[in-house]
Amino acid sequence: SPSHRGGIRNTRLLGFCAFWLLSNPQTVALVQGLVKEGAVGELRRCFGSRMEFGTAGLRAAMGPGISCMNDLTIIQTTQGFCKYLEQCFGQCLKERGVVVGFDARAHPPSGGSSRRFASLAAAVFTCRGVPVHLFCDITPTPFVPFAVSHLGLCAGVMVTASHNPKQDNGYKVYWENGAQIVPPHDKGISVAIEANLEPWPESWDITSLSHCPLLKDPFQDIHTEYYRTIQQHCHHRDINKSSEVKIVHTSVHGVGHAFVQSAFKAFDLRPPYAVEEQKDPDPEFPTVKYPNPEEGKGVLTLSFALAEREGATVVLANDPDADRLAVAEQQKGGQWRVFSGNELGALLGWWVYRCWKQTNPDQSTVKSVYMLASTVSSKILRAIALKEGFHFEETLTGFKWMGNRARELLDQNKIVLFAFEEAIGYMCGSAVLDKDGVSAAAIAGEMTSYLAAKNITLSQQLTAVYEEYGYHITKNSYFICHDQEVIRAMFDRLRHYGNQEDVSYPRQCGGVAITAVRDLTTGYDSSQADNKAVLPSSPSSQMITFSFSNGGVATMRTSGTEPKIKYYTELCAAPGNRYKHTIYYTELCAAPGNRYKHTIYYTELCAAPGNRYKHTIYYTELCAAPGNRYKHTIYYTELCAAPGNRYKTHTHTQYVHILYMHTHTAVL
Repeated sequence: SPSHRGGIRNTRLLGFCAFWLLSNPQTVALVQGLVKEGAVGELRRCFGSRMEFGTAGLRAAMGPGISCMNDLTIIQTTQGFCKYLEQCFGQCLKERGVVVGFDARAHPPSGGSSRRFASLAAAVFTCRGVPVHLFCDITPTPFVPFAVSHLGLCAGVMVTASHNPKQDNGYKVYWENGAQIVPPHDKGISVAIEANLEPWPESWDITSLSHCPLLKDPFQDIHTEYYRTIQQHCHHRDINKSSEVKIVHTSVHGVGHAFVQSAFKAFDLRPPYAVEEQKDPDPEFPTVKYPNPEEGKGVLTLSFALAEREGATVVLANDPDADRLAVAEQQKGGQWRVFSGNELGALLGWWVYRCWKQTNPDQSTVKSVYMLASTVSSKILRAIALKEGFHFEETLTGFKWMGNRARELLDQNKIVLFAFEEAIGYMCGSAVLDKDGVSAAAIAGEMTSYLAAKNITLSQQLTAVYEEYGYHITKNSYFICHDQEVIRAMFDRLRHYGNQEDVSYPRQCGGVAITAVRDLTTGYDSSQADNKAVLPSSPSSQMITFSFSNGGVATMRTSGTEPKIKYYTELCAAPGNRYKHTIYYTELCAAPGNRYKHTIYYTELCAAPGNRYKHTIYYTELCAAPGNRYKHTIYYTELCAAPGNRYKTHTHTQYVHILYMHTHTAVL
């Protein structure tokens, strides 16, 4: 774009900036500084393209410009959302209203914060005559969908970026059914936003909220009702009262501390030890690199130290908005095991069904019971359902799909006991149609206490679940990639494998035949008679699943909220096969200047005597130094049966060459 040393020759860009000077003083100062410096590149980043509103709402960095979260973009988004709600509900919107909640995020340089954004959203709604239930203080995300259902509202807004980096914020939307929005609402809201970009005069006036008759504070009512409701999942109160199990909890500088303490109290559980350095909300997240407990031990270092000082054997961790839960347990040798999302899903699914079964002796009702999981999560619930007689369904990735499917089932008088996704999200029951880390923490606490009373650890119980329903071995991770063109090229290469012009997917991988391909970007599914996917497809996101002749499954997809390419793999064993799990790690690094790094990860799962499985995973990564622009990654798994093995779906394998990328233009 045209520029020179004295400033900017881009009148259109200056026009955008002038329009932006209506915003708050800190944002004004940032824009004025960029204009004065002639920072065309940064101004283009901020003002070049508007954030896209999707089923996940909005999520972006806080700062100036239409590509960032700030006062003006919050107002524009809420104006569009309000207009769309008026179209859908008419006068009913002014009778029922909406709820708005917020977490503790803040960005002092731009003057943005979750609290301020929530107040601006409330001001927009009230100036249109819409009643708003605005939480007076920080609240966990699950309290918003609970409020939508409990108060019978038309919609809900939660201002949060969950576990994203500290500079980010988000705008999450719930529909009247208590679940996150799904198509076509996202498109309808997006169109309405574009049609209502000019701020309404009253939209800026948050001072009017102090005396607005349309504004209510639902905090106390929702707090009381939520803890009363989740007690339906408390089945062993006497054990809870007498249990001497010590548990540590961290909220990772988020909102969860007080709410999890209250949840433990509602279950008559011993209060968990709080990690002092992390229990109070702090938008800087000073003790962690990423405020995401899914990252594992790096986030839990302080929790482990406290547990060892206090003699606690279990650690619970919420993400900053308390809708996710991670669990770790100290092993006999003193080391800590952080359960994966799939492993904790197996434990909680087993526990929730066990408790339901004990309180519902009439087994004829089991046919009305459902459990759900996202398509990239472990199929352990399917295995449990097959043996116990209830129903299991999988949905697209994300709780928006599970929440809406749960609502449909509830409307058919079905019982939705549990839903989970591998990204440590759990929905225990149906009071909250979204993942809920607060109730999950209390339920995990009761499960831990119950098992401890029988001298059983969580790890031992997980083994028992796998023994009864079959081992489910998973390997999930991700790559960071900010270049959309690289992502597009990688997935296009899989769709035109072998440089074919026509659509042509790989037919084998690692020596194992690919038996089915499902591409939810294009809507193709080779396992269906008409080659059309049963699950909804979307051209706006990448997702391909490969099924193998040995029963293995591998999925690659892009994240909707982070610059990640994620992969998920799973191999399931028949019930009764006992696996040992050994990990070896070797790294070979070249001398300086050779620009070569060779890393080998080797995992071997060997059967105990009498079992005839061998399961081996190899991971090799070759990374070039900057400038070489080459990366070659190979994943594969080998599963070999001994002669006579009768489990045909799991015999002889070299499992999965998950991802191979060779590009001359960029390094992934």
